[in-house]
Amino acid sequence: MARICSIRGSKVRSGGRIHRSGLAKKKGGIGRHVTKVVKRTVSPNLHTKRIWVPELGRSVRLKLSAKAIKTINKNGAYATLKKAGLI
Repeated sequence: MARICSIRGSKVRSGGRIHRSGLAKKKGGIGRHVTKVVKRTVSPNLHTKRIWVPELGRSVRLKLSAKAIKTINKNGAYATLKKAGLI
């Protein structure tokens, strides 16, 4: 199963991490130098949750990011799932 949030569509992003070598000037060195940029991935904070939807009378199992869980707590399960097109 893909690492994608069911509500928000958040997924794994790629980026770069900058490697620096050397000692900082304020610590007595000649400064930090960029030696290379390394590829890295940034994953969303995903959780598999069972959410009870009172309007449907059943629970729904979803893979959600932490921000999507907060959205469900704020707006309600039925409204959020309907807006996302899951029900």
